[in-house]
Amino acid sequence: MADLQADHALLIEAVREAGALARVFFEGSFKTWEKYPDDPVSEADVAIDKLLHQRLYEARAGYGWLSEESDEHARDADRVWVVDPIDGTRAFIQRKPEFTVCAALVDQGRPVAAAVFNPATGEMYEAVAGGGARLNDKPIRASARPDLAGARLLASQRTFERNKWIEQTPGASFKYMNSIAYRMVKVAAGDFEAAISMTPKSDWDIAAAHLILEEAGARSTTVNGDELDFATLGTRHPSVLAAAPGVHDQLVGMLKGREQA
Repeated sequence: MADLQADHALLIEAVREAGALARVFFEGSFKTWEKYPDDPVSEADVAIDKLLHQRLYEARAGYGWLSEESDEHARDADRVWVVDPIDGTRAFIQRKPEFTVCAALVDQGRPVAAAVFNPATGEMYEAVAGGGARLNDKPIRASARPDLAGARLLASQRTFERNKWIEQTPGASFKYMNSIAYRMVKVAAGDFEAAISMTPKSDWDIAAAHLILEEAGARSTTVNGDELDFATLGTRHPSVLAAAPGVHDQLVGMLKGREQA
């Protein structure tokens, strides 16, 4: 446990430093390009990735590394740093404060330490396995709402209307944020009852937020209700449903079988 606590402290320090660098870029100027069609990246992503690699990977001999921007010996270690330098790059490029710096330590396929930091708002969400989840050092818990009536959902209202689910969510409100990790930790903090992504995500998108959600008492699965598997590093997850316990199963009943390729 002492070893894990030291790793967690290192993780928080590194993510805070990375967030400070992200803030400099966010408030200044930076170059952008497309890695693939409709897949933007910025020089901030690259610079933050390099910083986190130095602070985390180079500080722990024998640990692996997996990042959206780089992959180094990821599958050769029991413990692996899983990093997304900027989750929500589109929001970052558009100067919207809805992006996060995400990092997790995954031990034999299970996230055990995590941080999701929004440097534009100063929100630091973090957790260590078995130690609960916190926002800026204060404990957080998922919503206790028992059903979807009046639920606050991080999802597209059009999706619910188009699929004729809207009548199953009377009084629900809908909002969308670009960063899936940010949406997930908002559920962990009880600000929303659920965050839904019907499209595939990678380990680096969700590993950190997954642990924070679980430690806050929420559930993080696919929309089919299947557990998220981090045992094979770099795996793609077909969808993500982050939900308070009282609404999770109801949402699975509505969404199951409707994942998008």
